[in-house]
Amino acid sequence: MANKPKAQDRDRKAKVEAMRREQQARERRKSLLFIVIAVVVGLGIVAAAAWPAIQKSRNDPAKKSLDSFGVAAGAAGCDDPTDDDPAGVSEHVEDGTKVDYDQVPPSSGKHWGTPVFPARAFYTERDRPEIEQLVHNLEHGYNILWYDDTITGKALDTLKNLAASAASNELAGPASKFIVSAWDDSYGTFPSGKHVALSHWGATESHRQLCGKVSGEVVQNFMEKYPYSDAPEPNAQ
Repeated sequence: MANKPKAQDRDRKAKVEAMRREQQARERRKSLLFIVIAVVVGLGIVAAAAWPAIQKSRNDPAKKSLDSFGVAAGAAGCDDPTDDDPAGVSEHVEDGTKVDYDQVPPSSGKHWGTPVFPARAFYTERDRPEIEQLVHNLEHGYNILWYDDTITGKALDTLKNLAASAASNELAGPASKFIVSAWDDSYGTFPSGKHVALSHWGATESHRQLCGKVSGEVVQNFMEKYPYSDAPEPNAQ
């Protein structure tokens, strides 16, 4: 009979130990759950903070292909590129002098002694450089896209994004020799139905191409055909 209390005492201790272990297991599960929740919340916060940057990078026009902007070349209503006799190599006029160009837009000619540098990829009619400055940029190998005042709204946004893509394209060279600028009608108007024009001043021939609509494919083809290295002064900025 004396052993019975001892046996009961052992059973009680065993039950207490089992309860203690179960309690510890519950605490470990709670701790693990808390850690998992904290990690998930932390990852969510990081993802939420990073998502705008990811989206911005994904939508960066500079990282998109040129031919993804505007209409296809066949729908742009373009004339064939011209072959113009270049004129005005190193022929500078005093800054501030207005030059009457024979072509609209010019692909070469007299120009101011100071080009646009550093140049942005895109200019509106409110901040555009002077034509005579941009002609100097042409002499340095820049391809320039001019647009008239009919290009507004969505088409203007497309053109701005196209400018970013073209300037970052390897076809523009390490100096990003590509500029989009609003045209100044005081130098003459584009032919009827044409609202966009490209200019290139080559070493032996200069070129223009006039189009009715914005087309990144046309721009890409033009830059491939008339590279920045083909210019009277290709190594100048």
